[in-house]
Amino acid sequence: MTVLGPPRSWSCQWLPLLMLLLSTTGVAGVTHYKAGDPVILYVNKVGPYHNPQETYHYYQLPVCCPEKIRHKSLSLGEVLDGDRMAESLYEIRFRENVEKRILCHMQLSSAQVEQLRQAIEELYYFEFVVDDLPLRGFVGYMEESGFLPHSHKIGLWTHLDFHLEFHGDRIIFANVSVRDVKPHSLDGLRPDEFLGLTHTYSVRWSETSVERRSDRRRGDDGGFFPRTLEIHWLSIINSMVLVFLLVGFVAVILMRVLRNDLARYNLDEETTSAGSGDDFDQGDNGWKIIHTDVFRFPPYRGLLCAVLGVGAQFLALGTGIIVMALLGMFNVHHHGAINSAAILLYALTCCISGYVSSHFYRQIGGERWVWNIILTTSLFSVPFFLTWSVVNSVHWANGSTQALPATTILLLLTVWLLVGFPLTVIGGIFGKNNANPFDAPCRTKNIAREIPPQPWYKSTLIHMTVGGFLPFRYPPFILWPSLSGF
Repeated sequence: MTVLGPPRSWSCQWLPLLMLLLSTTGVAGVTHYKAGDPVILYVNKVGPYHNPQETYHYYQLPVCCPEKIRHKSLSLGEVLDGDRMAESLYEIRFRENVEKRILCHMQLSSAQVEQLRQAIEELYYFEFVVDDLPLRGFVGYMEESGFLPHSHKIGLWTHLDFHLEFHGDRIIFANVSVRDVKPHSLDGLRPDEFLGLTHTYSVRWSETSVERRSDRRRGDDGGFFPRTLEIHWLSIINSMVLVFLLVGFVAVILMRVLRNDLARYNLDEETTSAGSGDDFDQGDNGWKIIHTDVFRFPPYRGLLCAVLGVGAQFLALGTGIIVMALLGMFNVHHHGAINSAAILLYALTCCISGYVSSHFYRQIGGERWVWNIILTTSLFSVPFFLTWSVVNSVHWANGSTQALPATTILLLLTVWLLVGFPLTVIGGIFGKNNANPFDAPCRTKNIAREIPPQPWYKSTLIHMTVGGFLPFRYPPFILWPSLSGF
């Protein structure tokens, strides 16, 4: 197994935050080639087909590897996405076809053959990158047939066919295949025997009339990973329109009813006698009975305001990513563009969480606004960091590329300490200074109404369990049509 050093890009990530902000748009520069110019093919990662989140560096397998591994400079989003691109031994030149060129000769020991067998049995796929275009294929071939007698055959693909399409001086499409190629059998090897392999490859260029990569119809590349999550956009749009209409109708009706109710509840106690006041309460039913308690300040007002602020921040974060995507600021062929944008937008929107939380906290009579700001900035980041630390440690222990290097971790902490946390404090100060006293639509009694004990099936734990069961059991795109009457 090859021992890999850290990529060069990890040491180049200590750039000014302004450069990081400019790089989050994901607009990669178009590379123009002349006939005969070298086209670099990078090897990236391998992993189980049915678990794309478990990835390892390609050179961790016993494959053709250069004597000195040189890594490609990666962006923050690419590192977060688990990419670890390195230069390969494949020699590709623009518009020059190659037929069965020898890549390397290898002598594999029994331990290396067993490593390849295990990878093939787990359906390992590989990912190459050429001109920011991903190429994916399987490491080997496995055949299971029959029950009695049972046959189990494993073969390694030692020849790859690269098909690249170009338009003018630009590469539009790239693909790798093993069609009409016979795998090299890995069965029947003795423990003390070495296996000799010769890896070869072919390159075929063809001209296409498509001028831009985005103009290719979806599915032209076949789609390597199965599309198990198919979203029915028409049903979702119809459901959302119907939900908005129903919410609008209900809101109009409730506002007309509540306007009269709130006017009655705001009558001064001096204008009503004690007897009429009792009759006034007795005439109410349902939620109207507690109209004098619904706007009472909660005991854990700091936690409520922190949740409200973090929710407003993520609403702004999601809206920002959607708007950037609609404006075409993300290049689908640029790895990790959305990850980089999400990191920067999260840091920049921390001011929203601080402002909303501190503003509402001061409105409902909170005095410990410093503690409220600290709670707001750590409500999401601290549990997320602890959970991520455990997951990252597991990835690191197994040698996965999903484990972030130390320099990337320090970079993310620096972004949070120098951008996220100060913006939360600044937003909190502005929110505290601009807050006015809370003006409830109806008065609140000084003495809280006694709440009778509730049965067990109305407890908070049962509500949390039942409320979280439906979204966990049914995806949102299935629930929306059913909830809206489809």
